[in-house]
Amino acid sequence: MIKTLDKQDLHDILYGCTILGTGGGGDMEEGLGFIEEAFLLGKEFKLVDVDDVPDDALVCTPYLLGAISPLPREEEKLYDRLPRIEQQPIMLAFDRLRQYLDSDFYGTISCELGGANTALSFYVAAMSGGFIIDADPAGRAVPEITHSTYYLNGLPASPIVLANIFGETMICENVIDDERAEQLVRSLAMVSRNDIAAIDHALEMKIMKNAVVKGTISYAQKLGKAFRKAKQDQKDVPQKVADIGNGFVAFKGQVEGFSWKTDSGFTTGDIFIQGSCDYSGNTYKIEYKNENMISWLNNEVHATIPDLICLIDTDNNEPVTNPNHEKGMNVAVVILPAPKDFLSQKGLKAFGPRYLGYDFDYRPAEKKL
Repeated sequence: MIKTLDKQDLHDILYGCTILGTGGGGDMEEGLGFIEEAFLLGKEFKLVDVDDVPDDALVCTPYLLGAISPLPREEEKLYDRLPRIEQQPIMLAFDRLRQYLDSDFYGTISCELGGANTALSFYVAAMSGGFIIDADPAGRAVPEITHSTYYLNGLPASPIVLANIFGETMICENVIDDERAEQLVRSLAMVSRNDIAAIDHALEMKIMKNAVVKGTISYAQKLGKAFRKAKQDQKDVPQKVADIGNGFVAFKGQVEGFSWKTDSGFTTGDIFIQGSCDYSGNTYKIEYKNENMISWLNNEVHATIPDLICLIDTDNNEPVTNPNHEKGMNVAVVILPAPKDFLSQKGLKAFGPRYLGYDFDYRPAEKKL
């Protein structure tokens, strides 16, 4: 079954993806820009279920990789002498991949759920007349290429084709695994204003279909639609998100302080929240690496990856992305359960608290207050 998505569908999906992005996955305004550009050119967004894709259909995964914080002016000056291209770098990479493989593509699979990266994958599908596959390899947003079901299933990433805003294109061949792919692509992003467009895992659907989390785009749309309606009806938006996502509201309060920096191609930081109303007298802290990684309730570990730590601005009822915090901002923390694929031994090794260097294991988050 093929469903043509209208603007409302796409807005709902991107809102859902921004919530599931747990602070990362790119800025939704950028994602909406991709969608609007394609609509202005008369393009269609066609969603198809994984099981309806022909086994021999060639699909690929487009994405943006880099830090999510703005580049300091002293670093920006290093790029002043380089030209800028008008074409979206992801389409430059896509065209180069088609040339390299001498083949067209049936469609795209988003690398993760996030306000910009999901939209980018949709954009490539629409611009090329292809299909959006209702799946992704993460079920949320993640900071590294290794944090995916592709990696867990040992699928080859290469050839990886990359392009940046300067019109430079690169092809990485014979990459041994996703761990090495992360090192290569991250390094190239760091010399591309911390932002590079890439496409990898160009494979037939029969190889991909059992190595993805199915139905995640439809799930994001369901979540985004419920979010929109709760907001319109002036309902408890964080509670509605928790209900749809089978999670819980963990904390409410005001942002007391925050810090962030760009480090090795990532945006890292901390958010400090002072409890209010029913949560008065308690504190909550979130540590992030692009995405929200670990949280502490009253200085005790409360939630960790791969569970989703989602932050919602309760003044405006909008999902909060990193590092866009303001002192005094009223927020709610919603915890959603981890995608089950990451709860295996290999999944937790790749994307559990020990990945961040902590000496403790993952435990599912529980409501404490």
